[in-house]
Amino acid sequence: MTAPTPAVRDRVLSLQPTELPAYVYDMTALREHAARVRATLPDRVELYYAAKANPEPEVLTALGPYVDGYEVSSGGELVHVAASVPGRPLAFGGPGKTPDEITAALERGVERFHVESEHDLRMLADLSRRVAPGRRVAVLLRFNLAVADGSLTGSSLAMGGRPTPFGIDPTRAADVLRILTDGSCAHLELRGIHAHLASGLDAPEQLSVARTVVDWSTGLGVPLAEVNIGGGMAVDYSDPDRRFDWSSYGDGLARLLADHPGLTLRIEPGRALTAYCGWYATEVLDVKHSHGEEFAVVRGGTHHLRTPATKGHDQPCSVLPVGEWPHPWPRPTAEGDRVTLTGQLCTPKDLLARYVHAPGLRAGDRVAFSLAGAYAWNISHHDFLMHPHPGFHFVD
Repeated sequence: MTAPTPAVRDRVLSLQPTELPAYVYDMTALREHAARVRATLPDRVELYYAAKANPEPEVLTALGPYVDGYEVSSGGELVHVAASVPGRPLAFGGPGKTPDEITAALERGVERFHVESEHDLRMLADLSRRVAPGRRVAVLLRFNLAVADGSLTGSSLAMGGRPTPFGIDPTRAADVLRILTDGSCAHLELRGIHAHLASGLDAPEQLSVARTVVDWSTGLGVPLAEVNIGGGMAVDYSDPDRRFDWSSYGDGLARLLADHPGLTLRIEPGRALTAYCGWYATEVLDVKHSHGEEFAVVRGGTHHLRTPATKGHDQPCSVLPVGEWPHPWPRPTAEGDRVTLTGQLCTPKDLLARYVHAPGLRAGDRVAFSLAGAYAWNISHHDFLMHPHPGFHFVD
């Protein structure tokens, strides 16, 4: 959905120019989408939200009724999410954990630790013995598994199946498992295996990867309560109306679980849950002509919405015309049908969307960039050129 929802459109048009840029989130749309996703998932599938996608407290809270817990990947996320949704189960993952971070997670009673290396495991073993004596700490070993059937080919971002800093090399599986099963770490509980290998996969590829991960994990010869098959469900910025097929994905997971009675699967979507509920709204400041092309300069830019620069795409958007022009000087107006939308930064890389079909675009019109509910503000370089930060509006 490129066009803003009616609630978002009304809010964007109600804002004063000085209140722009602004992130506007439709919380009703978010809850409805999360409820649909939850309804497609069979029993024995846990849904954790990857907080890195969008950690706004309002978003975390709105997802509460539909998720089983939250995945965090740093000490900062741990503190923030624990304060935003107190008492909810947390899973702590990510490479390069520090002793202080692990200690803080143990003190907060984190439900599960995703272990990325042998060093990670030995550090957790020592710290848990000292910080959480008398409590068994649940461990999921993350492995960087190879996938031979080509199902990772379409991935927009690969974390596994090739040399990466994520997870444990599967050739080390026997040695790492021995640490958890030889009795030397009785205070650690091997809960299961974790293998988040890629992002940007459609449902058939996700299911193929899931079966590979589950078959490999259950073939290790050790009892496992759960297998975490990660997130990475595709969000198509070039075709925002084409959504991940949650229904067929849920059906496929049900078939996979039928082959493994007693096993729990866990998924950790982030972008695919929240991307569609957010818009980055701004105002056209100028329309200019350069070497046969037209450019519209808007308030803000990729220092607020880094997603198009990070992923190298054009951010979907809608123009919201504004009739009034309060200034005495002439109103800049596009002469052609195609306009490239740029921000205020002093770099030609500050591109939000190229060759947008926007005939008659004028300074003072509003532009709402969709699919801005994930990996947007929180990954952006906020203070470059020291422009004001955007506002945040959560409409219901």
